[in-house]
Amino acid sequence: MPATRRTVPVWVWALPPVAVLAVVFLYPLALVVQESLAPGAYGDVFASASFREALVTTVWLAVASTAGCLVLGFVLAVVIAFVPFPGGKAVSKFIDVFLSFPSFLITLALLFLYGTVGMANGVWTDVTGEPTGPFRFLTTPWGVLLAEITYFTPFVMRPLLAAFSQMETAQLEVASSLGARPLRIVRQVILPEALPALAAGGSLVLVMCLNEFGIVLFTGAKGVTTLPMLVYSKAILESDYAAACVVAVVSIALSVGLYVLYRGVSRRAGA
Repeated sequence: MPATRRTVPVWVWALPPVAVLAVVFLYPLALVVQESLAPGAYGDVFASASFREALVTTVWLAVASTAGCLVLGFVLAVVIAFVPFPGGKAVSKFIDVFLSFPSFLITLALLFLYGTVGMANGVWTDVTGEPTGPFRFLTTPWGVLLAEITYFTPFVMRPLLAAFSQMETAQLEVASSLGARPLRIVRQVILPEALPALAAGGSLVLVMCLNEFGIVLFTGAKGVTTLPMLVYSKAILESDYAAACVVAVVSIALSVGLYVLYRGVSRRAGA
């Protein structure tokens, strides 16, 4: 009679990764939630003007950056995918590399270009003889907005280029043979095909913009306080850990909600 093989239950294989996840992620998260439950912590934070201003700033920067990324990313993706030009494939490959860049690197590049002692102000002072240049927007909300759009636009372009690579070129050829102008082809043929990828990329960018810390910090925009910056200020500068944890819990709740939306949209788009 052959010996029966003992099979290891499936839940046994799940124990090691669950244990690692619990130690590395769930336990610290539980500590943050526990610290935020200090008496009166939520009431004090929600009643403070700094929290409300940070929440409004975070939301409008995230929404405006996402809108800018969607418009710019769609235009650039259409050009790369449907307008033949030398080096088009290299540009498409560079987008994949760009996604691995840290956000502070893009901000640092913008500082070299438009900072107080950057190239643009240097050229201006050399030409006009003025002691200072006119480009000072990087330390304003508009500078943060420009940096976020610059950094996050490739995250919209990547799913768009993937969607465009699967489009039948016959649709474009038929529309063109029927006398449709390029703008009409983009509006009536390309845009409907791109909507799922736009929704998926836009949802991802919105989630990342809500939690962006490095760009705001490296631009030196002192008047721009987002929720991540408020967490840093409360925890590091003021040592008010309960308030910092409350703000962190709010950020987590916003991020999780948007991530669930992003996953739903991505599943429908197949991205």
